[in-house]
Amino acid sequence: MNFGEKIKDIRLAQGLTQEELAQRCELTKGFISQVENNLASPSITSFIDILDGLGVSPAKFFSEKEEKIVFAEEEFSEYIDEENKYIINWLVPNSQKNHMEPTLMEIKGGGRSLDLDPFEGEEFGYVLEGQIDLVYGDQVFNIKTGQSFYFSADKNHRLENPGKRKAKIIWISSPPNF
Repeated sequence: MNFGEKIKDIRLAQGLTQEELAQRCELTKGFISQVENNLASPSITSFIDILDGLGVSPAKFFSEKEEKIVFAEEEFSEYIDEENKYIINWLVPNSQKNHMEPTLMEIKGGGRSLDLDPFEGEEFGYVLEGQIDLVYGDQVFNIKTGQSFYFSADKNHRLENPGKRKAKIIWISSPPNF
């Protein structure tokens, strides 16, 4: 790993000059230049100061794995439930390991999602097409195209499509629950 080059890449990605980084970590511009060009090796303390100035943890700095940010449709995972007439597409691969789980749900007319048991978390949804009924505990909320919903997942809940046309919903669960 080329430490100096990586520090420089992070600095440039943040739009910082060497002078600005030097001021943030109370070092000189010349020293930052030497570190970036591998002409000087910072002490552990100076290295941590540089990382703090960049807002990067040592764990992230030394991670060789690039964080994936954009996902294409062919990377989505799909589950089809013919009996209940719905399809779920997980929009982020392996999202169960993240803090939230975004899905695209399509419910055919007369269909419904599975009942979800209460859990410590939150749910958010946005109706892209059609209309749905959100059954939340003993309450029912009718939600139409262009409307959203947000609730604590502390009650049994599910989505139903009372209409004849399909409904499409972006549904985000935090933490992942599907």
